Order: sequence, then structure tokens, then C-alpha cells
Amino acid sequence: MNLSQTLSAEFIDAQYRQWKSDPSSLPEDWQYFFKGFDMAGVAGPADADPDQALRQAKVGMLIHRYRDIGHLLACMDPLSACPTAHPLLDLEAFGLEPADLERAFAAPSLIEQSSVPLKTIVSRLKQTYCHSIGVEYMHLQDPDERRWLQSRMEPFGNRSELSAEERTALLRQLTAATLFEAFLNKKYVGVTRFSLEGGESLIPLLDEVCRQAYRSGCREVILGMAHRGRLNVLRNILDKPADEIFSEFESCYDPQDLIGSGDVKYHNGYLSERTLADDSRMALYMVSNPSHLEAVNPVVEGMARARQDMHAADGDKAVMPVLLHGDAAFAGQGVVAETLNMSQLKGYRTGGSIHVIINNQIGYTTLPEDARSTRYSTDVAKMLMVPIFHVHGEDPEAVVHVARLAADYRYRFGKDVVIDLICYRRYGHNEGDEPYFTQPTMYKRIRQRPSLNRVYGDGLVAEEVIAKNEIEKMEQAINQGLDTAFEEIHGSTCLFPEPRFFPEWETVSGTYTTDPVKTAVDQSILVDLAERLAALPEGFTVHPRLKTVLDKRLEAVNTGEGIDWAGAEALAFASLLAESYSIRLSGQDVGRGTFSQRHSVLWDYETGEAYTPLNHLSKNQAGFDVFNSLLAEAGVLGFEYGYAVTQPQVLTLWEAQFGDFANNAQCVIDLFIASGQAKWQQLCGLTLLLPHGWEGLGPEHSSARLERFLQLCADDNLQVANLTTPAQYFHILRRQLLAPFRKPLVLMTPKSLLRHPMAVSVLKDLTHGAFSPVLDDEQARASAKKVIFCSGKIYYPLIARRQEIGADDTAIVRVEMLHPFPEQALASVVKRYKKAVEWTWVQEEPKNMGAWSYIQPRLAPMLKKQLNYIGRDASASPATGFPKIYKMQQDGIVDQAIGPHDKGGSISG
Repeated sequence: MNLSQTLSAEFIDAQYRQWKSDPSSLPEDWQYFFKGFDMAGVAGPADADPDQALRQAKVGMLIHRYRDIGHLLACMDPLSACPTAHPLLDLEAFGLEPADLERAFAAPSLIEQSSVPLKTIVSRLKQTYCHSIGVEYMHLQDPDERRWLQSRMEPFGNRSELSAEERTALLRQLTAATLFEAFLNKKYVGVTRFSLEGGESLIPLLDEVCRQAYRSGCREVILGMAHRGRLNVLRNILDKPADEIFSEFESCYDPQDLIGSGDVKYHNGYLSERTLADDSRMALYMVSNPSHLEAVNPVVEGMARARQDMHAADGDKAVMPVLLHGDAAFAGQGVVAETLNMSQLKGYRTGGSIHVIINNQIGYTTLPEDARSTRYSTDVAKMLMVPIFHVHGEDPEAVVHVARLAADYRYRFGKDVVIDLICYRRYGHNEGDEPYFTQPTMYKRIRQRPSLNRVYGDGLVAEEVIAKNEIEKMEQAINQGLDTAFEEIHGSTCLFPEPRFFPEWETVSGTYTTDPVKTAVDQSILVDLAERLAALPEGFTVHPRLKTVLDKRLEAVNTGEGIDWAGAEALAFASLLAESYSIRLSGQDVGRGTFSQRHSVLWDYETGEAYTPLNHLSKNQAGFDVFNSLLAEAGVLGFEYGYAVTQPQVLTLWEAQFGDFANNAQCVIDLFIASGQAKWQQLCGLTLLLPHGWEGLGPEHSSARLERFLQLCADDNLQVANLTTPAQYFHILRRQLLAPFRKPLVLMTPKSLLRHPMAVSVLKDLTHGAFSPVLDDEQARASAKKVIFCSGKIYYPLIARRQEIGADDTAIVRVEMLHPFPEQALASVVKRYKKAVEWTWVQEEPKNMGAWSYIQPRLAPMLKKQLNYIGRDASASPATGFPKIYKMQQDGIVDQAIGPHDKGGSISG
């Protein structure tokens, strides 16, 4: 409907009556319009001049549009001229004329006076939305959030009035940031450091975020960022001593004294306590980061959630995550969207993160028009309904104002907030790069720009806030401090700084050991726990088919026989909880389990009410958290890694829906799980549950890519196991938390074995013994002529075929723990079979996959004989998608390993 055609006095009167009875039923523009009339003392629209009423409505539309797209007119880019007009914001776009600028209109939500000239309204709108700050917030659907933001921006023209002391402190921060980079550039010419130059206002931004958050109750900040400006943030925000930073440039430490492979200086993490106002202290932790720019995002969130859980009810107030991004990476990396998507989910929320985009307006050598299809690099964040502040990077006072707004919004609404710090990169991608090769015109403009501390300092001198000689003294003091630190390190022998981490890890070792760990549990305790797990609230109705499963699970414990995989897991979890160890399990559909095996959360068949038996064992037990995750792997696994590296006394598990899907999180596995200790001395006890095994389900539902994990294994960095019994699963889960060390545990968990009649354990296996890295063949004679080594599910068709055809001369040995390689245990087994003449490794996986390439060079030298291979031929795909071919291959493996069966039919697993 055309507004100019319908705005008659009668129509306005009808709208007015509707507004009187129900204001929220009208669009926001009409609400402003009628509220303005009331404030102006007008009796009612029917008595008003229809032309003036029409103009008033158009002014309401103008106000709304400035709030919505005023950022298109904002002066935010240091490298471009400020826009002066936009067709959607011109008076003509609303049917208004220049003469209307002198007419008075009501703008009650914008200006307190009953009515003011339109030019005053436009001036206030431009001051608020079109100066150094551009705000996107009208996509927020909560009117309370909109009004809160408007009340914090519009009355003050979106500026903060800083005192002389605050402005002097701001200059000091800019000067410290600038001189630090200049010092490194002078002392370490051409050495890569990824300087902050061009974006120095990041330092006061982060400083103000921390201070403002502290006022709201924050006591810890977990920071994640890539390499750009990282050293500057470490020095000037985390107060990392300059001599420690210089020592990393000098390489003055003895390489023989180092543990692990280490990492480059602009990737390393750091824990510090920073002094704020009134000698108050705030803990800041910079998370170690790989070169994959955004991979650290979910890790930071997981670490923050873990720290928040330690603080219990006030955790999201006490601990705040802050993520620093590059513009190209924020728009380009999928893990950004995954992390944003987690922000309001029960299992992953952290009370809101502050995102800061260090917007250099370039990605390496790629300009924005080649790097994204959106106007802003931040547009992906609009999925969250959170405010986005674009701010001119060379207006430090506007930067401080935005920092305060962002921190206050986070604490008021418990949601993420995004700051787009639009700046530039003074030099190339790194200190050896020549930007003129690819962006000559851009860098001509950059070369002409003076440093920000000079520009801001000159302005303060002109306003007589500070004298020029005081600025000189400030610079001299900063440079003198850097010089002193440099002289202490340069040309001397220094100690490589010990990694600093949270105190909870001080009693946990990073050294793997095969020393026995007591994981068995008394029978009386397990029986009692099984009965408690089976007990349901009065009136709670379980699905009839599920009731049968649960009854059978309890019966297995009471009779001491037939304990299946899910039953053993439930007992392992329950026993740890009873011993005051918390458990966190997440992944896709983990509450029930992909294969309908776990049922850790029960749902009332009649009411749909949820009940988690593991949280109702006793009053003094620890907590069991199980979260069905979003449909993502990289973000969720990164989150769980972050949680596990922060909480050493929690059994943290991530389960893939199918083990194959872990490859979507390969960068987390490679960059953090497998190498985190070697690079950063960062210990981790995360457990990965990866369903694995050939059941004829095709290429993406068979293989957890065991070979990839084994290729990553070195120096006892990972525990990789492929288990065959529920008892082994029970013991290794308990061992993961009860052992004195923490190492990631990768478990190839089963699918068909979850209900295989042979893949069961007796209760005695749980009440006695411990995890065994190798299971010898108890039924085989020492005089066996043929020895088969295998791992995982293939054991069951092999043992069944041996029984069927009576191949008593064949021993079948199970390698349950593949890495660390169980050399002693295997040597003992090999020694037993002195008369064996044939030694074979059997696997389901193709020859170029699975454990063969890992096992052969380790096991064959122990045998001093040839180790044969039986399994699928090498293949580009993990498994066939044709059932008949699968069956033929599977039967062929068993036929070749044990011998053809006597009768027709197949017994393969």
C-alpha cells in the first residue's frame, strides 16, 4: 500500500485508536509517530493538520532508516574519503523537502524535547550513526535490546566523554603499542613478527573491554587470536615481560634443554595476572594458536566454559571469552559460523563472547572484493541477532566507547557482540613481504599516513590536555624500558620460559607410563550402581522395547554374565561419578547413541519428560553432562579439546556419529590433539569415541581412519586403541581419569559388536584385573604353528571360523592398544609361541589403511621372521558400497586367514 495514498485524517485516526489500545500491534515507525503527538500535547490526529501528520510519519520513517542503515554513511575507513550522501537516506527518499528541515517534529525516542527542527533530528542521527561508528542492530528481534542500545548511543551521539586523565592514558597505550613495534623493527630487521602497525588502537580497545568487564564481575578473560599483533597484545595487554619476548627472537636458550618441538613465537600462549584499578587483579590467558587462523575459536569457548563450570553459578559472569579475528578469515572460515552457532546452545554457551575483527581490509594479498560476497566481513555474525559495531580504527576515543558498549551489552544480555575495527596493515603480510607488488595504490595511501599516536598526541597538545615535553618523556620512558630488557637478553644465555597454565594441572603428569592403574571396582559397588541406574522415578514410563533392554542390562550385572558394551560404559561412568569425578559427553545424538545403544537420557513414553539416571546415583556424586551437539565436527571437537585441556579431573568425551565423520575435524586433530603437548606443553585428556568397523554400510560408515591417527603418533603423544571386549572398554575409560598422566585417548568403538552375542564380558572382568594392551589367546596351545595378530572387530569372525573348522593349530592374538606400541606385552606373547612357523597380521581395512603400515615395521623385527598380511587390497575408498562385494571380501579375509568353512553360509561379522 502506498503510504501517501492512505494517510488521510480518517486513516491516521484509526491507526491512532489502535495504538492507544495496543501500541505493540503497530510498526515501530507508527509507534514513534503517535508517541510524538502525545508528547507534543496534540489532542489527537483527527484534530491535526493531515499534511503535518504525513510529514511526521515520514520523519518517523527517516529515524528508523538511519537506525537501520545509517552505517552506510558512517566514516569508518582510514584509507577512504568519508561518504557524504546515500540515496536511501536523502530527504527525497522520504518525500521530505529541504524546507522541512526548519519545521518542528516530535522525536520522543531520540530527543527529549517535545518537538525540535528536523535539522536537529538529522544532526543527532548523523552524529550517532554516521560518524566514526557504524552500528548494525536493527536485525535484532528483541525490542528490549534495541531500546537498550539506543539509550546507550543516541542521547550522547554515540561518544563517551573522556577525562583528561583517560585521554592521557589512551595516548600512553597507543604510544606503547607503536614504540614496541618500532623497537622490534629496529633490533630484529626483517624477522617475521606480524606487526600490529596500522591497528594500534586494538590495545586501548582490549584494555577497555577488560576494565569494563571487570566492573561487571569478570575476573578471568580467555583470549584467542591469530598472529597479527599477537606479540603486541602479549606485551601491552597481558603484561608479558619484554625480555621474555626478546628471548624468543634471540634464541638464546639451549636447544638441548627444550622439551617438545615448540612453536613460533607468535603462536604461543601465555597466562598472566594484570593489575587494574585499585590494585584489583584480573587473570588473562592467551590460548596457543596454530597458523589456521580461526581454528582456535571453539577451543577458546571450550576453555572458557570449563573455567566457568569451576565457578559454578556465576561462571558466565566471572569468565569471559574474547576472540580476535582477521577480516578475511572471519568471512572465509567455516569454523567461525560453527562457533557462532554454538553460542546460545545449552552445552556450549559461555554467556557471550566479544569478537574483535582486526580489519586490515586485505587478506595476505587478496582484497575484500575477491575474499567475500558480502558487504562487510562481519555479515556472518548476523545469524545470531547480535549487534555489530564498525569503528574507525584511527579514532581511538570512538574505539574506547565501542569497547564499553560491547562489554556492557555482553553482560546485560549474555550474548555475543562484534566489533569491526577498521584499520590497515602498514607493511606487508609479514616483515619480508612487499605489498607494493599487488596493492600499489593502497600502499601509497598507507605510506603517507603518520602514526596514530602522533596524530592523537598532537590533538591533545592542541587542546592543552598534555604538553609536548610530557609526550617526549612518555616516549623516552617506554623506549628506556625496552632498551633495558633488550640489553639483559641480547648476547647472553637465557632460560627458555616455562609455559604458564592453570594451577589445576600442577599435579598432573604429561609422561605416559605403563605402570598399572587400579581400575577394578568391587562387585557390591557395581551391583548397587546397576540397581540405581535401573531405578526410575515413580510414574515414569519407559518405552516398552527400551524397558526390555534396561532390564536385560541389570540382569547381566546381577547374574554376572552377558555384560554388553553399553552396560560396561554405564558402569564405568557410574563408578567414576560415585568417586566424585565429573563426566562430560558430547557429540551428535550421544544421549541415546547413534546405534540406539546408550540411552543415558530416558524419555517418558507418555509425557516426554527427560530423566538421566547417571545424575541420580547419590547425593554426593559428581555431575554427568551429556549434550547432543549441533551438526558439526570441527567446532564441537575444538570446544571439547578446549574443555579437556582446562579440566584435568573431568572425563571429557566426544563421540562421532560415525567414526568417518571425524575427518571433518581433521584440523583440530592435527593442530591441537596430536601436537598440542609437543608444540605448547599443553596436556590434554580428551577421549574420542569413533565408531569403526566394516558392516557393509559403505565408504562413509566404516572407517574412523585408524591409519591417520597412527601416522600422527610419536613420542607417546596419543593413545590409540581398538578394543574387543566391554571389560576392556570399562577399564580404559576409568584408566583415562585415574592414571597420573593425561594423554588424548582415541578409541575405535564398535557398531555391530554392540549387540554381538560373543562381544560380552562377565562381571568378574570388571571387578578384577585392569586394561590389557594385548590379549593373548587363552584357548591356544603354546605349540601353535600359526599365529594371527589382529585388532578390533575382525577378531570375532576369525574366532568363530576357527571353532567351526577346528583350526586348533592357530592362535589369535588381539592388539588392543596400538599406540603407545605395547612392545613388552607383544614380546611376551611372541616368546610363548616358539614353534610357530607362520605369523600373520589380519585386518578388515584395505592394505593402505588400518594398522598394517604402522604394525609391520614394529612387529616384524620382534618376530625375526616374515610377517604376512591378510586383508582387503589397497583402495582409494575405505569400503565398497555394494553389499555382495562387501560380503565376498569379508568372507575372503576369514577364508584366507583361518580356512574355508565346512558348510554353506557366512558367519562373518
